[in-house]
Amino acid sequence: MARLAGKAAVITGGNSGIGLETAKAFIREGARVIIFGRDRATLDKAVEELGEGAISVQGDVINEQDLERLFETAKEQFGGLDILFVNAGIAPAQPIETITEEFFDRIFDINVKGAFFTVQRALPLLRQGASVIFTTSIASTLGMPGMSAYSASKAAVRSLTRTLAAELVERGIRVNAISPGPIETPIHERSDLPSEVVEEIGQTIIQQVPAGRFGSAQEIAEPVVFLASDESSYMLGAELIIDGGMGQI
Repeated sequence: MARLAGKAAVITGGNSGIGLETAKAFIREGARVIIFGRDRATLDKAVEELGEGAISVQGDVINEQDLERLFETAKEQFGGLDILFVNAGIAPAQPIETITEEFFDRIFDINVKGAFFTVQRALPLLRQGASVIFTTSIASTLGMPGMSAYSASKAAVRSLTRTLAAELVERGIRVNAISPGPIETPIHERSDLPSEVVEEIGQTIIQQVPAGRFGSAQEIAEPVVFLASDESSYMLGAELIIDGGMGQI
């Protein structure tokens, strides 16, 4: 039997990378899915790829009206929600000397404030037994030069995972996190850095990964399915680390 049969899910940042691969996995396991993202073109392409069982809502997690519209759509389409994958985020790199207040605020607005208010706006729809899953990062525990603002934002999301798990458990809502290591996703292609610099950074990172490679989005999607399913019913406030051993060995 499909592990997510009859369940309804929302995925923020669902139009590419980990979010899109997770949407595919959710649908294969029997769920209906709304994907949420900023870019209309990639949303349309994603829905075409996903086929029946998926719809899209365009918007930004830092826009209150967009979040309201997202969850109004979820209410109209599903009546309630069983799964919320809080995945939208950005990962720009800058050395501390060049970080501006605008750069810092943008990262925290999307990665932390956006994640927090996504959950808050979803609460009235989350059913008994619902699963909320945050995307954190191994950057929150590793000292990675050039990633100070991003790493701090993901450490904040890890804290949210614990505190919201404690706060929502009495309502029958489970909160956990998935913590990816280096993953091949379009988020790296959207970097402001020159392509040759991105390639050089990538090679440096691979040398630090015991598995000797970047992971794939599919290798994150399947653990997210586990966190979304009843198979993880005894997990609360936990963080599944999928990093090719980078932060473990």
